[in-house]
Amino acid sequence: MSNDVPHPYSIEVEPLTKPEGHFGWTLRRSGKLIERSDRAYRSEEKAREAALEAADRDSKPGAGVGRR
Repeated sequence: MSNDVPHPYSIEVEPLTKPEGHFGWTLRRSGKLIERSDRAYRSEEKAREAALEAADRDSKPGAGVGRR
């Protein structure tokens, strides 16, 4: 998987205050919040990989079908 974020997505990876030393991510499409991590990742790299997987899932046809 590439580290390039596909247009029009943006990914923000930020350190969490609890648990300290862990990271979370936010995925946006054209500035609108699409998904946010619900777990803590031990490294910034792991958090970014998970966010890229979420962007890939969201970009596939029918991604939003059945989701609430």
